[in-house]
Amino acid sequence: MPVVVLSGMRQTGKSTLLERLPELSNRRYISFDDLNSLEAARLNPQDILTGKEPVTIDEAQKFPELLSVIKREVDKNRKPGRFILSGSANFLLLKNIAESLAGRALYLTLYPFNRREIFGLSKAKPALVYFIEKGIFPKKRFKPLTWEEIITGGMPTVCLGQVKQPNVWFRGYEQTYLERDIRSLSQVADLISFRHLLQLVSLRNGKVLNISELARDAKLTVMTTTRYLSLMETSFVLFRLYPYLGNRSSRLIKSPKIYISDTGLAAYLSGIRKTDVHEPLRGALLENYIAQNLQSIISTHLPESRLGYWNIQGRFEVDFILETGRQTVAIEVKYGSRIGESDLNGLNAYLGSAKNCLGGILAYNGTETIKLKNNLWAIPIGLLVS
Repeated sequence: MPVVVLSGMRQTGKSTLLERLPELSNRRYISFDDLNSLEAARLNPQDILTGKEPVTIDEAQKFPELLSVIKREVDKNRKPGRFILSGSANFLLLKNIAESLAGRALYLTLYPFNRREIFGLSKAKPALVYFIEKGIFPKKRFKPLTWEEIITGGMPTVCLGQVKQPNVWFRGYEQTYLERDIRSLSQVADLISFRHLLQLVSLRNGKVLNISELARDAKLTVMTTTRYLSLMETSFVLFRLYPYLGNRSSRLIKSPKIYISDTGLAAYLSGIRKTDVHEPLRGALLENYIAQNLQSIISTHLPESRLGYWNIQGRFEVDFILETGRQTVAIEVKYGSRIGESDLNGLNAYLGSAKNCLGGILAYNGTETIKLKNNLWAIPIGLLVS
């Protein structure tokens, strides 16, 4: 494609990747974090786009009018890779960007580090992809998941141990996000209310979104709450997981689950400061951790697939449904190391109703891979995200 747009939450490593990746070293690099570069672009945007060398523009959302100029340049010359744009906001969701570059751009998201990347295993095929292709799980070594990993999350600076006090780093991240990013995206008159809502969202990790209830607890109107949630999604701080339903059109009118994009940030916003395995939110944070890892793995290895959840009138629920082509994989996550019959209720109900399911997976905090039935497995969490 002539344009590649790389987005993601702040501090996931977009600028580092674009500046240091050897394959991109022959490009002209411009950052709109530099006020001089931003001012020059506003005065004469054509100058920074014309030329023989390809161009990389970081923090491009700070000058949305540039996309119209890029569109004209691309229509003159559709050479692949002419422009790489990056930013900490989702260009497709920004209201002040009228030009979507439809048919001209590929949109990619840089997620926080997943567990495979942290342990240097990203070259191996993911166990989930292996299962989809072969119907069995690989016999591979993996590290058991720890509670400390979950509350550390995947922000590169934190999970690579580059800071001694992660809570201080997350405090600075929150302040920068509120005072810089949010105000640059939209007019938010009351940052204290916005911050309070962000904390309430983190305490509802993995729960079905109830806008009215959330607005009441935040002491905001439903309209304001909806707008603030959209800002959080636009800046990649939260993401929504929509229910999997047989009727695709009805999927759009059902309530999604909400997750913070990084469990380290979620733990900080929720007030979790110690590695306490008895933390009441441990189940929700575990589900959040699996969700962010699966999103990252799917975006790279199964880009045409979708991740959702399944819920039947509050009777049965499955944490994740991976829809790949016309087939699905059902995934239930359990923090404990022992398997009980009740842990399989949701999976059994889904398997009984879905003819297109490749298999049901109960990911638990144990060490053995067990085939329970023809298409029902119990596997270690560490294997699921390996």
